[in-house]
Amino acid sequence: MTLASEGLHESRKTLSRETRNRHRALVSLQEELEAIDWYCQRTEACRDAQLKAVLLHNMCEEMEHSAMLIEWLRREDSDFDRELRVHLFSNVPVTGEDEEMDKPAGQTAADDSRTPTIGSLKE
Repeated sequence: MTLASEGLHESRKTLSRETRNRHRALVSLQEELEAIDWYCQRTEACRDAQLKAVLLHNMCEEMEHSAMLIEWLRREDSDFDRELRVHLFSNVPVTGEDEEMDKPAGQTAADDSRTPTIGSLKE
């Protein structure tokens, strides 16, 4: 039986168990992130203090679930693990990691003007 909510783009028969499990985790992560957004909006709009506290608690629970799913993905997928190790818990600007990773070891932004160009290599 195929469920419409599965969202597989390829035939289930052609996908490995690992790929199907990763898909389950990713879909679950999407749902958890969506729930965080819903609870955040509801919490902000709510004027009843007790209900607001319950909604905030629920939002934090969804964050925990999201973190657990991300950790499962990290443990199961070495490529995901590598990317998370580069991009998480860093003080480098969010858009700066890729640029920094592409530079030769020890090169900084100030060194960019000394990077050889095709024209300079002809000399």
